[in-house]
Amino acid sequence: MSTSGSALPDAHPAFAAIRQQAIESLNIRVEQYEHRKTGAVHFHLASENSENVFLVALRTVPQDSTGVAHILEHTALCGSAHYPVRDPFFMMLRRSLNTFMNAFTSSDWTAYPFASQNRKDFHNLLQVYLDAVFFSRLDPLDFAQEGHRVEFAEADNPDSDLVFKGVVFNEMKGAMSSITSVLWGKLCEHLFPTSTYHYNSGGDPRHIPDLSYEQLQAFYRSHYHPSNAIFMTFGDIPASEHQHVFEDKALCQFDKLSQRIQVQPEQRLAQPQRVQDSYVFDENDTADNRTHLVMGWMLGESSDLKQMLEAQLLSSVLLDNSASPLQHALETTELGRSPSPLCGLEDSMRELVFCCGIEGSEASHADALEELVLDVIAQIARDGVSQERLEAVLHQLELHQREITGDGYPYGLQLILQALGCATHYSDPIAVLNLEPVIAELRKEIQQPDYIRRLARQLLLDNPHRVTLVMTPDRQLSTRQRREEEARLADIKSAMSAAEREATIKLAADLVARQAQVDDDSVLPKVELSDVPAALPELTFNEVRLRNLPFTTYGQGTNGIVYQQTIAPLPALDDAQLQILPLYTNILTEVGLGDDSYMTVQQRQSATVGAISAFVAMRGRADDEQTVNAHFALSSKALLRNTQSQSQLMHDTLHNARFDETGRIRELVNQQRARRDQSITGNGHSLAMGAACAGMSPLAHLHHHQSGLAGIRNVRLLDDSLASADGLKSFAERLEELHGHLLGSPMQFLVIAEDHKVAEVADLASGVWTAAASSAERPGFALPAIRERRAELWLTNTQVNFCARAYPTVPEQHPDAAALTVLGGFLRNGFLHRAIREQGGAYGGGASQDSGTAAFRFYSYRDPRLEGTLQDFDRAVTWMLDNRHEYRALEEAILGVIGSLDKPSSPAGEAKQHFHNRLFGRSHESRELFRQRVLAVSLDDLQRVVDTYLKPELASTAVVTSVGQFESTAALREKLDMTVQEL
Repeated sequence: MSTSGSALPDAHPAFAAIRQQAIESLNIRVEQYEHRKTGAVHFHLASENSENVFLVALRTVPQDSTGVAHILEHTALCGSAHYPVRDPFFMMLRRSLNTFMNAFTSSDWTAYPFASQNRKDFHNLLQVYLDAVFFSRLDPLDFAQEGHRVEFAEADNPDSDLVFKGVVFNEMKGAMSSITSVLWGKLCEHLFPTSTYHYNSGGDPRHIPDLSYEQLQAFYRSHYHPSNAIFMTFGDIPASEHQHVFEDKALCQFDKLSQRIQVQPEQRLAQPQRVQDSYVFDENDTADNRTHLVMGWMLGESSDLKQMLEAQLLSSVLLDNSASPLQHALETTELGRSPSPLCGLEDSMRELVFCCGIEGSEASHADALEELVLDVIAQIARDGVSQERLEAVLHQLELHQREITGDGYPYGLQLILQALGCATHYSDPIAVLNLEPVIAELRKEIQQPDYIRRLARQLLLDNPHRVTLVMTPDRQLSTRQRREEEARLADIKSAMSAAEREATIKLAADLVARQAQVDDDSVLPKVELSDVPAALPELTFNEVRLRNLPFTTYGQGTNGIVYQQTIAPLPALDDAQLQILPLYTNILTEVGLGDDSYMTVQQRQSATVGAISAFVAMRGRADDEQTVNAHFALSSKALLRNTQSQSQLMHDTLHNARFDETGRIRELVNQQRARRDQSITGNGHSLAMGAACAGMSPLAHLHHHQSGLAGIRNVRLLDDSLASADGLKSFAERLEELHGHLLGSPMQFLVIAEDHKVAEVADLASGVWTAAASSAERPGFALPAIRERRAELWLTNTQVNFCARAYPTVPEQHPDAAALTVLGGFLRNGFLHRAIREQGGAYGGGASQDSGTAAFRFYSYRDPRLEGTLQDFDRAVTWMLDNRHEYRALEEAILGVIGSLDKPSSPAGEAKQHFHNRLFGRSHESRELFRQRVLAVSLDDLQRVVDTYLKPELASTAVVTSVGQFESTAALREKLDMTVQEL
């Protein structure tokens, strides 16, 4: 039946139309279909958006931690029936104008999404994706490459030691270096003793080698079938057009599968549990106060929309901001350093999970933490919370529902992923997209004084399905794990027959041969340079003076949300001020205003805006990387009805911020330290590149010392210095002095809103800011020029490595910047992907030109190697210079650059980007010129820029590795004259 009262949507004859529903708050119409023969479901989100999105998901429910679903996701993309080439996924990445291409393994589904603005490109990708998912070849050599294998350390020498290799094996070693991942995995293991969530769906490196090729095939046959598939599409291509391709290219060849794959409901615990375990701690620093204490509850079903939103409401009441009672307790307690990164509600699994806790604690504090948390929840169950706070939480839900995002993932993909969980559990995904009726229902419910009190009792206080996890640091754990792995490999080797040794050598040789083979890529569809749009669209904007203040306005389709920024040029700053600048911008919107404490201000923010933040934007000049321009900005977003109070909040933040709440400042620095520490294993390649580039331009040098590896170390040192009252008081005074210094610069204003409202919004905002006084000219921001080589080895807590090498090049207006930009993709496609990922076993690797800092960078990500990878970077340069290359490879590299240049973002994101480009002298015309230069790059240009800029004597190197690897790097350190740095 149709729930919208209109006729059923048109469907392809192979599909039955079930219903459709318009969701006005999202400007979409959701249509539901079912494939008549197989039962495959198709949800189409019809929109006028030309960025079309496709996703097919399979319910995947592993019963062990071998990573079968994850390894299958990788292996399925390595060749299929109609595209029998070795690597169609990565080949299509570079033959396409896609705005997104990837594959994901979740805890209970595996999804294959892509997006494109080009109809021809979309059709090409759709055919390849359907074939990969439903007709994958699953070559045993691909399983060995992507999953796991054993090889001799010297591949052709059976007397050398055995080692484990495999892309997923190394990826998950990197993931298990993240304490957040380890905490979550361990918590799920005990919260879910019987269901699929008990296991690590990505794979535990200890269990990945247990997976056989036959088990992979069996899992594929049972799970990768249309009867177990969920098709989701978004955009302006009609559903029937998609369905024609689904039927013609895949579904017509299948019958219905009787098996129903689903996550079984977890059995409820009769009483709370306490679990103690340990995590790898390889730092030379003290292990005191390094324990993580986490409490987790299993709640109701995530596919029950009312239950999910009630859990969200309660979670937000408890943890939404620093004024929320539980968040406040966790931030201010002496039991630990800062709240746990797991704090919040997890709604991606069949059952909801609520977590809270602290890090930087001791195991002996577990009882006290439980008492603290349960006391806060008991207080809510007894006294409730104010009506204003409940209204503020619903305000945040409403704003989140309305906002058109798309600056990370495409907007359509974000909506699809929001709905996918419900579809996975055979529930209604349309309801979870249309939150407004449920928010309206909650708005009535919160009028009842007992409502939130009942939720606190029912969901948490009286819920015995609770686990308290105590994770202590263990200096010996990585050594034990390494020895266990070595012993396992030694046992495998000792049990090998002569034939098995020969087979191991042959597998390694066959894999090298397969990786080196050149496939006939003409079987794959492609777009060509002739399919590239001639030019980028230009945004329209207005520059006006309102009450003698400069405003720039953009009328954009923001779905009733207003975005405001106030921007001022950064004045001259000394080194001490520069060092605390990122902490200042983080702290500014988290402290009190005037007579109001930070607790009061947090509540005001929650009721007024969706977000408010300060940041500093810095760029090297487009024609000179040694000259840096910088601006300070305060940014916020709010519902249209709150425009006036949004502007007033921004005004008060700038003019009334108080820096005398020193306890609050200490907490914020603590939290910043924790966040920086957690970023290392997920962002190690960027940090290594930042260290390698730090001598190439003033901006690169500053980034390394503010937010890079040196910045992480600086924050740790600063945090330690705040332990004394004098140190804390001095830091607060420095923040206040910096704040006053920044306020002396003349301001301009940016407003983005719906076209018919933007002038009214700007006028309202200008009324708030009329008191802003202009100031006299003063010295502008500048940084000393720098151009020097560096070689550094950074030691930290990781099981994998991150390698980087960088060369000084040119800024973006230089004629060679375009060729260097194309070169990054050319080297990745033609050499680095094979050498670093396929042969080297790293999860990722590549190269790119950063024209902002005038540097060309090579990198590897979650890499088992060090010196071999650095040698591959050098071999890539030699390969480029010593070989003749095909035009096709050049065309693919150019397409990749154009695709990234033309990639859309959200309506508000495009306006902000356009404004800041102009602010820093990047006009639309200059960006068009760069685009034309990219399209004109030749093979001769690529070899010329390699010869000119990528000289060995100019190279800088940085690697991030573990303390345990230190001894084995002695020869490398001596060879490259590397300075050792420790975090």
